[in-house]
Amino acid sequence: MNIESLNRRLYGSKLLVYTLMRRTTYGLTILSVGLLLYAHGVVESPVRLQKLYYAIDGILAVFVFIYLLRILYTFERIRFLRRTWFEGLLMAIIFINEFCTYLLGFPVIYTVFESIGIPLSVEFYRVLISLYMLVLLMIELFETRVHLLTLQLKPSVTFIFSFIFLILGGAALLMLPKMTNAPEGIRFVDAVFMSASAACVTGLAVVDPGTYLTFSGQVVLLLLIQLGGLGILTFATFFASWMKLGLGMKQHVAMHEILESESLFHTKGLLPKLIFLTFFIEGVGAMVVFSTWGPDAQFTNLGSKIFFSVFHSISAFCNAGFSLYPEGLYTDPIRSSYVLHVVIAILIILGGLGFPTILDVLSPSNMRRRLEAPWKEWKMLSKVTIYTSAALIIVGMIGFFLLEYFNTLSHLNFAESLVASFFQSVTTRTAGFNTVDISELNVPTLLLMMVLMFIGGSPGSTAGGIKTTTFTVILLSVWTTIRNKRNLEIGKRTIPHSIAYKAFSVLAFAVMINIVSIFILSITDAQFDILKLAFEQVSAFATVGLSTGITAGLSDAGKAVIIMSMFIGRVGTLTLAVALSTRNSFTNYKYPETHLVVG
Repeated sequence: MNIESLNRRLYGSKLLVYTLMRRTTYGLTILSVGLLLYAHGVVESPVRLQKLYYAIDGILAVFVFIYLLRILYTFERIRFLRRTWFEGLLMAIIFINEFCTYLLGFPVIYTVFESIGIPLSVEFYRVLISLYMLVLLMIELFETRVHLLTLQLKPSVTFIFSFIFLILGGAALLMLPKMTNAPEGIRFVDAVFMSASAACVTGLAVVDPGTYLTFSGQVVLLLLIQLGGLGILTFATFFASWMKLGLGMKQHVAMHEILESESLFHTKGLLPKLIFLTFFIEGVGAMVVFSTWGPDAQFTNLGSKIFFSVFHSISAFCNAGFSLYPEGLYTDPIRSSYVLHVVIAILIILGGLGFPTILDVLSPSNMRRRLEAPWKEWKMLSKVTIYTSAALIIVGMIGFFLLEYFNTLSHLNFAESLVASFFQSVTTRTAGFNTVDISELNVPTLLLMMVLMFIGGSPGSTAGGIKTTTFTVILLSVWTTIRNKRNLEIGKRTIPHSIAYKAFSVLAFAVMINIVSIFILSITDAQFDILKLAFEQVSAFATVGLSTGITAGLSDAGKAVIIMSMFIGRVGTLTLAVALSTRNSFTNYKYPETHLVVG
């Protein structure tokens, strides 16, 4: 029987088989994820765990069978295999592992990874496969146009609700019994706080992630950081475009607003590059971090060292600031690992520059194009973000060095003091790692850091704050007003007045939110000094994560204030304001002018 006659025989049953496969995939994916959560979050009995793993392996075997059916019922089979090569590779791994495990009695994955000192390899394998199937489920939902129900909302509203969903889902996971080492588990308020801090890539913590959370809890925290750093909507839209037919206009509008790209045309090509660039930088960063741990940094096994490297690389690039050490990078084993500090600082800078800038400056195609045509300059956004970021890092570094040279830097030599000052200047602008004791800093240093935290990183990045471009536009607006010039100019270009209005709106929202929050904190947590409360609040709003050590001691009401500040700081004050506002249907009019004295 040739291929053409086989296709004709299968054609009549294709629609029915595809419907059954899709429904089976829906049900089994949800079931496998549920079983994994139950196994890793609740079940203690080894016998029951083994039964659950047998059930999960059975579900994975069904996934392999469904994939083979899809190949059979796809008439362009070579094209299908090329398009689903990654899924095919996973299915091949599942088949080989289960064939060897259950028929030959030789568990391949367990044997290979345990032999090189990486424990929990089978659990990793099952989790990764189930997460991938969950992604496929999301793609199927996109294909059946369920996503249009959510995208009927404004993109900013969708973006906000995606973070609310992520925070609440993360809190529910962290409250599972096996996610923490505490017999009584984690309180609801604390679970929401940790989930919000991770999803909003802040880094403030009411418990120590390295000791309070189990390995499963740490993995949940890492997933929240990764999803929160790029935005869950970004991931959903990316996988739908990568695996299937692409994006519609509404998805492009959503990504245009969220990524703050220059136009819809730029957004179209930005998304796949954004995801791959993120994983590439984090992967390279993890390998470099792995090789730069100090000699005193002790790990239980190779798997632990790899996980610590991956965790800190992702946490640094996403500007989250979470560390698995009790005092962050100030902990004794790595306090003097200055090469590691520089590597973490570079990852923080890359994460805070913004994806449009990284792609414009560092993408191979653009670098090659500029080598061929040296007169081609960076885009204006790239110039502003890079120059402003460099200026702020230098100012912060010099300021920290001068203010702390006889205080927290007094035990270091000149070179070590420079590295520590550089690191603190970098991390202050939304990363949250620390290599000095923040609680021992001088008051002027805390005030300087608050200013840097408030400014934050750049648009389209994982960083928070009012953003470097907002700060630059405000300075230029003030300078233009002082010089009595009509137009706002930069680099022989005129900035529209609407951009200046937006910059001052962001500043006004940010100032009001912080003032109101500090006022409430001064009532709910009056036991703490007002400067420490202000530092905590600005750190939360700017999604930085630095603290003078009062986070765990905050009242529940104070924690609620910080949670809301982290959320508003992550989704953006202007995005939140636009999402909650109603637009005028007609604005093409102008009232008579009047004079109002200011200043």
